[in-house]
Amino acid sequence: MVVNDVSAKGRAFLVVLDSVGIGGAPDADQYFNGDLPDTGSNTFGHIAQACTDGLAEEGRSGPLNIPNLAALGMFHAEALANGRAFDGAPATGTWGAAQEVSRGKDTPSGHWELAGLPVPWDWHYFPDETPAFPDEVTKAICEIANVDGILGNSHASGTGVIDELGAAHMQTGQPICYTSIDSVLQIAAHEETFGLERLLDLCQRLAPMVHKMKLGRVIARPFLGEPGRFERTPRRRDYAITPPAPVLSNWVQDAGRHVYAIGKIGDIFSMQGFNEVRKGTDAQLMQHLDNLVSDAVEGSLTFANFVEFDSQYGHRRDVSGYARHLEWFDREVGGMIARLGRDDIMVFTADHGNDPTWIGTDHTRERVPVVIAGGKAKELGHIGFVDVAAIVSAHLGISA
Repeated sequence: MVVNDVSAKGRAFLVVLDSVGIGGAPDADQYFNGDLPDTGSNTFGHIAQACTDGLAEEGRSGPLNIPNLAALGMFHAEALANGRAFDGAPATGTWGAAQEVSRGKDTPSGHWELAGLPVPWDWHYFPDETPAFPDEVTKAICEIANVDGILGNSHASGTGVIDELGAAHMQTGQPICYTSIDSVLQIAAHEETFGLERLLDLCQRLAPMVHKMKLGRVIARPFLGEPGRFERTPRRRDYAITPPAPVLSNWVQDAGRHVYAIGKIGDIFSMQGFNEVRKGTDAQLMQHLDNLVSDAVEGSLTFANFVEFDSQYGHRRDVSGYARHLEWFDREVGGMIARLGRDDIMVFTADHGNDPTWIGTDHTRERVPVVIAGGKAKELGHIGFVDVAAIVSAHLGISA
């Protein structure tokens, strides 16, 4: 594996574009959306092709316009992941394609492994049937929330289940509980009629019980509005199982360096290994990232996740919206790349795929891009997710 030959005095920015996979996973046939294996899924590649074909024209037009990521090697990485040669100008950044070994295509699996720790067990999943949850889990939810039942209790789309059951939830006070093919239990509740703090308390108190089952996350999904006009709010909270061994953020912090978390990164790692956590919408997260490019201290790590690629566009199978978000992201980070210090690096990667052209509404098993601004331009080739942590720690001069 090749790492950037730069001074350890610089800073590192590790930026996860949630779900921006690039296809080509050799084990995609072992993962499914419904009855269809993920073989051939390619989030970034299919979006780019749809743009070229004029099939992503809502709120934008023409070929996918991401000059900054493209120059660094984003299209090079996508071609590599799918066994093609890239027919274009050489990249100005360091680039490669990363393959996951953890048995999952979800947020904790991807992020833990990017941070240097493949998941050391098989996650627990709830069956795709109704009821999906065992009686003891349902009973615990009812006791903690002081309700006489729950709504949902099945696999469901997050936005769809709120549209379907939101009115009943407001009438009965029963929380909407659902899951997916990921190792997760999601609980949706109205911020005003149920209460945000009550929802967060429910999820936090329930989490230890299901973590013992090796369930990855309990997610609080607050929403607002009236029937027919419900909207999820940005006050989501993930209660994730704590990694069983130190990861990148711990390595950096244990070396006496400062670690910043942007977005849901803190939640994913149970708030372990971070000095500061900054949250908000993707637009607010981008401002946080911009501020830290200016202000983050020397030798620090900034670990960021931009979730709306996944939550707003991937799961909703919105190709135009996904393309718009990629173009917005590229415009915003262009100036930050130009302002990086001589010894800084900014690593762009992803945790899994969520191909908006694919069947179903779930994640897709894919390789992910690794494109790096800062240092000398070079090709990494095919690497593992864990090599991302190795690149960052080597840059900072820290031992894993």
